[in-house]
Amino acid sequence: MVFNFSLRQVLLLLIVTLTGVVWSVIFHHPLVIGFFPGYLILVLLAKKKERSMKQILHISALGVNKTRIVILILFLVSFLLPSWYLSGTIQQMVKIALHFIIPTHFFVLSFLSAMVFSMLLGTTVGTLSAIGIPIIGTAIVLQLPVEIVAGALVSGAFVGDRTSPFSSAHQLLSHTVELTVKRQWNAMLITTVTAIIICFFFYGVADYLMTGAANSNPKPLSWDELSLIRFIPPIILIVFVLLRFSIIYAFLTSILSAAVIALFSGTSFPKLVFSLWHGIDGLGGGFLHMYELLLFLALAGAYNGLLEEMNVIQPYLDKWLQSSRSLTSDTIKTLVATFLITLIAANQTLPIILTGRSFLTHWSRKYGKEELARVMGDSTMLFPGVVPWSVLAIMCSTIVGIPILDYLPYALFLWILPVLTIVVSLVKQVRKSMKNHSAVA
Repeated sequence: MVFNFSLRQVLLLLIVTLTGVVWSVIFHHPLVIGFFPGYLILVLLAKKKERSMKQILHISALGVNKTRIVILILFLVSFLLPSWYLSGTIQQMVKIALHFIIPTHFFVLSFLSAMVFSMLLGTTVGTLSAIGIPIIGTAIVLQLPVEIVAGALVSGAFVGDRTSPFSSAHQLLSHTVELTVKRQWNAMLITTVTAIIICFFFYGVADYLMTGAANSNPKPLSWDELSLIRFIPPIILIVFVLLRFSIIYAFLTSILSAAVIALFSGTSFPKLVFSLWHGIDGLGGGFLHMYELLLFLALAGAYNGLLEEMNVIQPYLDKWLQSSRSLTSDTIKTLVATFLITLIAANQTLPIILTGRSFLTHWSRKYGKEELARVMGDSTMLFPGVVPWSVLAIMCSTIVGIPILDYLPYALFLWILPVLTIVVSLVKQVRKSMKNHSAVA
């Protein structure tokens, strides 16, 4: 086992990186500032391994290039809300949502809607983009706690991101642990169904406690007030995602169509440009609210590029598992390891690849690939939605317009599954122990 970096060097990197990002989150400073010292430490470690600055910059540039799609998506997301608002699309979608969604079951219906959409689309970002904005807007009109609504939406969106066969992350996990999609889906089934049932119960109780006094009669809707043209932007977005077109083309076409509708509806061109740049008062959006985040994503990409190229942490992951003696112990160690990887990787792809490839041999030999798929599906696939500086968490927060730490306690699906997977491992371990004891007797 070759250790490219000493344990002291790795711990220094982790401490500096985490201290910086936690400082940024607590004191509301740009993440790019808090993350930069960690990147500098990584550069210094690379220099100690006799990497030239030209090589370091090249590796960093390759890392940035890997995140270019995410950067471009969030760049376009900054224009989505203002363009939909000026075209009248948001107002019209809120009217319809107010008519059909029963206020007394708002949280449950929000979770269910997001879950169904995400299973069809296979993407958290696409799901929240398609239905998150109008549902959040409706919650604001009804004066419901938007943090709970956002948590229900993000929970539902992650059901499909983690479980849908159409999900790129689901496919990546299947490829990484060398399982067919069907076998992987079956391995996740027990914890998936249990978590969904718990979520329905949780949001049902929240509905009973917080929306019981709300008016349960749907708001009267005059269909004459609606215009089919104003539905074009969201229809384009949904159809493009369903047809597996690039999400970038889906966002771009939706924004352009909304801008054209806004101009023909009487919005002046200077007002359109101003709104796309500054956002909409009370709703958000706009490039000025996004550029610091885009800089952070570029820096995170450079950081991940160096981390992966220099094989900083994988040898320590391999060594850590060698002393494991039980399924429960291995489950907890894998959860801790993949969470630490997510803390420093700040994306979803790298934790799946690093955890899967590092632990595959050990898990295949002792328990089977299905068990590793279950544990990673219940942790590695979800932790990027929990870590506040993770790319996926930031994208979710940006789309729903609610700070991550505000809705996270109500995003039950994200943090109940790691608990469930430990329980399942413990039950399986006890059953195996009892079976072996019976066989000996």
